[in-house]
Amino acid sequence: MSTGAKHLHGDRPEYLSACKRLTRFPPVCTTVNKRTMTDKSEPVERVIGFDGHPDSFTAAVVRGPTPAAAVLEKMFNKVPLAHLKSWVTKNTTANDLIVMEASGNSFQLARTLLALGRQTLVLESCQLGRLKEAHANNDKISALRIAKAYLAGTARTVWIPDPKTQERRDWFHAHRKAVNRCVRARNSLLSYLSDNGVRLKKGSPLTKPPAIEMLRQTHDWSQRQWLVVEGLLMQLRHAEEQRVHWRSLITQEVMADEQLLAIMRLCGVRHIIAFALGALVGDIKRFANPKKLVKYFGLNPAFDESGQSRWSGGIGGHGRQDIRSLLMQGAQAILRLGSTPLAKWGRKILAVKGHYNIAVAAVARRLTVAVWYLMMGRWTPLEEIDARLHIKIGKLISDLTAAHLQNSGRDRKQWREEIASKLKSSRVYVLHPAKRFNPEPAPAK
Repeated sequence: MSTGAKHLHGDRPEYLSACKRLTRFPPVCTTVNKRTMTDKSEPVERVIGFDGHPDSFTAAVVRGPTPAAAVLEKMFNKVPLAHLKSWVTKNTTANDLIVMEASGNSFQLARTLLALGRQTLVLESCQLGRLKEAHANNDKISALRIAKAYLAGTARTVWIPDPKTQERRDWFHAHRKAVNRCVRARNSLLSYLSDNGVRLKKGSPLTKPPAIEMLRQTHDWSQRQWLVVEGLLMQLRHAEEQRVHWRSLITQEVMADEQLLAIMRLCGVRHIIAFALGALVGDIKRFANPKKLVKYFGLNPAFDESGQSRWSGGIGGHGRQDIRSLLMQGAQAILRLGSTPLAKWGRKILAVKGHYNIAVAAVARRLTVAVWYLMMGRWTPLEEIDARLHIKIGKLISDLTAAHLQNSGRDRKQWREEIASKLKSSRVYVLHPAKRFNPEPAPAK
């Protein structure tokens, strides 16, 4: 950097970033996220901030290498979403880069734009939300802010799921909502029973036909009170039917996918967690190493070191809370029931640290590392199916609905043999906390 340039601009990060960018690419050019677009970066003439809504969108066309030097060429405000294809064809080129904030329909809009031959990136909404001005905000300001946030180089991009991964995510979220509805409906019923002096034993069946007669005998209900009980039972049965429906579909998906089945070999991981990993991770190759996957799940502890002050925190507040909570449940099962090397290692951590949650988080991180190796295909052969895996297969088949078992034309024994055959025909990495993984050399062709 010349002395005059340094005197004029100082050490501003945006200027230093622009200098680095201009030394590698022609003016007003930048690169596109390689994981999102193509293997080769394409030059970018303009950056278009795109603020999409269910019925309309606003776009700010910006030209310039930095936010300070950016020039707003044109603003398109509240264009009907039905005109998206014609607007893209008329007002954009293949060298333009369209950036948008991750929101409800952003992935669908991004896939539509990619299909039209336009470079598209989705930016993380958390960072963009911090840039919003509290006193003034509208669609035009948001679109321009999105474009400048990308030019600043601080906004992180979000992976755009492929259609199969998106559909699996939809199933996963539908199942989680059904589980939450079941919990709320059951708690509402138990709360009403408790208000009337009725306390049931833990694990009492409430969704099966005998529950009605059982509840009738627990209290001298009036007609109006019993109508309330029947209504709460109706809500619980409906929520339970939805939960069983989605659980059966997820089970069928896991049984048909050898990679998801392979993840079940890990201690503490059953088919719901295996499906969640497949749905939320998607393309495992976008994570260069296990540490990237650990960070994505939010299982790396937070810390802040500045000068002489040092602070370290827990694992909450970042990463994907939905899959992290499931992995934590699996880690608890390992510590509670397992006798595997990972369980023994976790109990040593518990003895040293003296805090149960720290040991659970450490085991969950080890599980995440094993998941990365499994999904990357760096496995060792599975020679036999032990008793633990036999139990998992049995529970997997039990989650199939009776109608599906009948329509498949196979009984439980035949399903068990087929699943066992799939497990043995694929490959798995067996995690041992005291050993380092060394991949086997590729066979000579």
